[in-house]
Amino acid sequence: MRILVVGEEERRNTLREKFAKQCPQIEVEISDGDAEEDFDEYDAIFDLNFDDDSENFQQYAALREKPIFVSALKQQLAEAVYLGDVKIRCRLFGINALPVFLENDIWEISTFRKFETPELEKLMQLFNQKWLPVEDRVGLVKARVIFMIINEACYTLQEGTASIEDIDLAMKQGTGYPFGPFEWCDKIGITNVFETLAALYDDTKDERYKICPLLKTKYLRNETFYRAAK
Repeated sequence: MRILVVGEEERRNTLREKFAKQCPQIEVEISDGDAEEDFDEYDAIFDLNFDDDSENFQQYAALREKPIFVSALKQQLAEAVYLGDVKIRCRLFGINALPVFLENDIWEISTFRKFETPELEKLMQLFNQKWLPVEDRVGLVKARVIFMIINEACYTLQEGTASIEDIDLAMKQGTGYPFGPFEWCDKIGITNVFETLAALYDDTKDERYKICPLLKTKYLRNETFYRAAK
């Protein structure tokens, strides 16, 4: 089986290493998405930059019954199909392809057509990857929770209630999470956090996702919390 992984270097290398450990029998090739690819040559495609660059969507959609996994946090699959005005012949699945999440033992996966779930199950067994089905919604599930926590932590920091280090320490010791909110934000990337929260608020109008002014300022300046704190 041959897989093509499209995306920025860090993400695609993370996924290639994950496949090398879990299913070494699968041949994985990588691309930055700039060069023209013959997508018909591959048995499955992972586009890890799809949320930010969907220029290949027309080609993906036309690949009859081919599994196409795309990063689908900032827009749901149904919205991407609607806005792209494409007819879906492929098997289209959404994943969280942001840094940190690709490395998780369990993936959240959304489906454009639920009746293709049995085919997805077979693929996940082949990839030796645990997974959970989730609704086709902006943010999926885990990112919604973590990004909301990051946003709330920014309000706490903005009000001067506690320091960056104290908030992170309290979160890790109080919940057992592997990272504190600011550590998570730096690892995931301020741009990814801000833009996903903006998409969540636009989708739900839920006040929990209304972006803290401090987080917005950090995003506009492209700052990381820990570097800025030193």
